[in-house]
Amino acid sequence: MIKVGEPRRLGVPVPEARLHFEAERRESGGAPGRRLLVVDGDPAFELSFWCGTCPLLFRRLETGKQTLSLVGVQEQLTGTLADPGDGGVVDAFGLLLPEGEYLPLLLRVEPRLVIPGNEGDYFSGEQVATWGLDQFWGLPEYPHTPYYRTFETAVDASAHLYEFVVPMVPPTWNVRERVEEYVELMGRGAVPTAVAVSTLDVCEPSAGLGADHCRHWGLTHFLLDGHHKLEAAATAGRPVQLLSLLALGEGLAGDEECGRVPALRTQLRSARATGI
Repeated sequence: MIKVGEPRRLGVPVPEARLHFEAERRESGGAPGRRLLVVDGDPAFELSFWCGTCPLLFRRLETGKQTLSLVGVQEQLTGTLADPGDGGVVDAFGLLLPEGEYLPLLLRVEPRLVIPGNEGDYFSGEQVATWGLDQFWGLPEYPHTPYYRTFETAVDASAHLYEFVVPMVPPTWNVRERVEEYVELMGRGAVPTAVAVSTLDVCEPSAGLGADHCRHWGLTHFLLDGHHKLEAAATAGRPVQLLSLLALGEGLAGDEECGRVPALRTQLRSARATGI
């Protein structure tokens, strides 16, 4: 299920935003360095490298310690939002973000918690099939955080969409009593709402790396609110609603590719058959 709002201008100037995207500059030549997600002035995640041929990445950094929940909208988020353009909720979270264009999406997801290196890990599975192991370390990429997998589908014969929900802090930091409260609430049929700022990265390796040459469309939702809800949904095997504010122009994807996300998100879930 997906509902799509109209693209909206949201956010505040970067110095006033609690969260913003940043590209470090290398000392020599001024070329872009790491892409970062910054929260309260501290780098929280390293993102996919700007070149677009390196593997998809969201790597939690040691300074990533903050969540961005808002007290004033919690009652609305306890239940299911009906409209992705809900002005009160969208505007409230927009004040946390850097000024820009955002596409509101309302998604219903059934999250599955993944521990890096364990079964279902994208980084040691599908990514290795396409890029192979890191050529320096001889290991898969490591995101330094548990994360949730929610959806995937074919874009075309040579491209695949992978969707992730990434908590700002590990689920082990969640308050157990609150998780249990949401498990009980969901058991009675409630579908509460979480909120995320999202990016789309389209990454394609150089020739001759992995066995399955494929463009990876990474739709990554960074949780602003709803850490306990996502863990509860994963624990109970229940759905949760996700209000995604897709940041247009902040990922490694153009307007045309971002514009395809709503239609791709209505397709049937399907895994990529790599043949390996």
